[in-house]
Amino acid sequence: MKKRNLFVLLVMAALYTTNTATAQNKPYETTVSGVKVIVQPSGNDIVEIQTVIRGGVENYPAEKMGIEGMAINALTECGTLKRSKNDFKNALDKVSAELWGFDTKEYALIRMNCIKSDLDVVWPLYAEAITQPAFDAKEFERIKQDAINNLKSNDAQPDAAIDKYADRVAFAGRDYAKDPDGTVEILSKLTAAETKAYYNKILTKSRMIIVVVADLPKADIEAKVAAMLANVKAGAPFEAKKSFFKVYKNTFAAQKRDLATNYVEGITSGPAPGTPDYNAFNVAMRIFANRHFLEVRTNNGLSYAPQAWFNTGNTATARFSVSTTQPDKYIAVFDKLVDKVKTEGFKADEVADMKVTYLTGFYYKNETNQAQAAAMVNNEVLHNNWMRSITLVDDVKKLTTNDVSNAFLKYIGSIVWVYQGDPTKVHPLFFTNGTLNNGGAPTNH
Repeated sequence: MKKRNLFVLLVMAALYTTNTATAQNKPYETTVSGVKVIVQPSGNDIVEIQTVIRGGVENYPAEKMGIEGMAINALTECGTLKRSKNDFKNALDKVSAELWGFDTKEYALIRMNCIKSDLDVVWPLYAEAITQPAFDAKEFERIKQDAINNLKSNDAQPDAAIDKYADRVAFAGRDYAKDPDGTVEILSKLTAAETKAYYNKILTKSRMIIVVVADLPKADIEAKVAAMLANVKAGAPFEAKKSFFKVYKNTFAAQKRDLATNYVEGITSGPAPGTPDYNAFNVAMRIFANRHFLEVRTNNGLSYAPQAWFNTGNTATARFSVSTTQPDKYIAVFDKLVDKVKTEGFKADEVADMKVTYLTGFYYKNETNQAQAAAMVNNEVLHNNWMRSITLVDDVKKLTTNDVSNAFLKYIGSIVWVYQGDPTKVHPLFFTNGTLNNGGAPTNH
């Protein structure tokens, strides 16, 4: 009880601080040259700017997976039309600044971070990288080889490999089956010219969102953004596809891999962004993750690090994973645990505690300008509502125990299971038919 009271005090203190700051420096949005610009005054001397290009895996066919990631990496690693790669890097090194990008299944992002006094030095570099990238062929080959090496390294990591395998199986035929990292075969064939042409195609005002977390005059922000966008084409209207992932029956797919243990991952439904169940399900999965860890590791010793989480995105899912030498025993424990939650629901005290824990973590994670910008980006891209990062506290506080229990009951049903390891160590029927009404999992083979 004392622990919970401490959490409450921390959250209330954060609420007071945040609300006071918000009253003095309210976030706002403006439109510059047809692009939404979201601004959060920061109360410090750090400038964080994140430019989003929406679409992600919708933007390219499966045979070109990885091209967007290569394009975004090339912006800051292959020089600009005004500067070579070395000149670009040297200019950045003279000041305390960060400038780099990445891509996800929903969007690509190019960010810059610097102190306010260096903005006039860093902003031109940022604008050049986005609007005047060189895609130098020699430098492109260098970053392409780095990307290929990373792919090979990740494939050797069982945790990463099972995630990618699960996506391919669960989302077969959907955009979400595409891996933003691509494959060795695809990346090997990419050229700088092809990747540049792709980037020029997706760089449109209709796909862009810009988030600024900084104490800068509105007129200065608008002037800088307008100049950067001057030669960016408008593009056709864009709206991201949001789809509900429905699993109609339990399935099981296995890959034989020579591993020290076996890896299991399950994927099932989750509420789409912007729907009423979203927050309740997020809390439900956090509570279930704690129960899952307790039952699988602490009480049964089946795995070192069992996990359960809500994988948010335009196609949102619940996921469960475990590495274990006894996969059949794991599914028996899992089935019993899910059945207990569905039958009895969650307890009022664990819902109350998780709400406070979740909000406390939310504040801790959003202490930096970068994290605040990222929260606004995610909420705008996924929920079409950047203000959700401001209202989340009140939204979560309103959740009831029934809301959380009912959300779990509504979405956790049939599951797509995948397995990598020794196929002789698992009975697929226990994953497809369940164990509760079939005598439980065998104790051995």
